[in-house]
Amino acid sequence: MNHDITAMILAAGLGTRLKELTKDKPKALVELNGKPLLQHCIESLTRQGFRHIVVNVHHFGGQIIDFVRKNAFDAEILISDERDLLMDTGGGIIKATPLFKDSKAVLIHNVDIISDVHLDELGRQFLVSGDDAWLLTQDRKTNRKLLFDAENQLVGWTNKAENRLKWVNENKTGVSTGSTALGFNEMAFSGLHFFRSDLFSDFELKPQSVIDLYLKLAKNNRIISKPIYPNYWFDLGKPEQLQAAENFLKNK
Repeated sequence: MNHDITAMILAAGLGTRLKELTKDKPKALVELNGKPLLQHCIESLTRQGFRHIVVNVHHFGGQIIDFVRKNAFDAEILISDERDLLMDTGGGIIKATPLFKDSKAVLIHNVDIISDVHLDELGRQFLVSGDDAWLLTQDRKTNRKLLFDAENQLVGWTNKAENRLKWVNENKTGVSTGSTALGFNEMAFSGLHFFRSDLFSDFELKPQSVIDLYLKLAKNNRIISKPIYPNYWFDLGKPEQLQAAENFLKNK
C-alpha cells in the first residue's frame, strides 16, 4: 500500500485500567506473550503492507521513542509528541494531521486492540469508496454504542450505563427512550477507523474526543459504519482482558 494510507497508532493514553502494569511504563510497552503491544501492532500493520506509520506519545513517551529507534521495523515510523499535553483521541489525530499530508487516507489503530481484521483489504476498499470515513464496527455487548441509520450513516452515540445520548442532528427522526435509540442500528466501535487524510484539518487543536468530532463531521460528511467479522478481536485495556488474549493466542 506504500504511502496511499498512513497508519496511526494511538499510544499516548495513560493506561490507568492496567493498574500496576503501567506504573513504570506506557501501555504501548506492556507485553502480550513476551512482546510489547506496540510491536504486535506495528508488525501486524507492516505484514499487511502499511509502510508509513505515525505513533503518538505522552505517558512515558520517551520509552516509546527509544523503543521505536532501537528496533528495525519495516516501515517509516514518525512520532507525534504529546508529552507536553495529552490531546485525547480526537486532539491527537488533529495534532498529527500534518504527518498525513502525503497520503490519501489514514487508518487509526488503538495500540491496545489486537485482531486479525484484514486492514489491507479494507483500506483498498475505502480508497475507492468515496466515503469520508469508515468506522469499523461490531455487534457485541458494550454499554457504549454508535448509532447509524438505514444507510449506515452515523447519527448518534449512546452510553447506556450513564443513560446518555448524543445526536448528530437534534431534529432526529428516531425516538429515544432512556438510553435506547429506537429506529437506529446500534453498533460497537472497534477502535479501528479509516478517513480521508484532510478530514480533521479544520478543527481547533485542543484535547477532545474523536467520537465527538465524528458526530460534528457527520452533519456534512459520509461517516459510515463498516461491520467487521474477525476470527478474534481483543481490547487489552484491563489485566483480565490481556490474560484472555494471551490464553487465546497460546492455544490458537
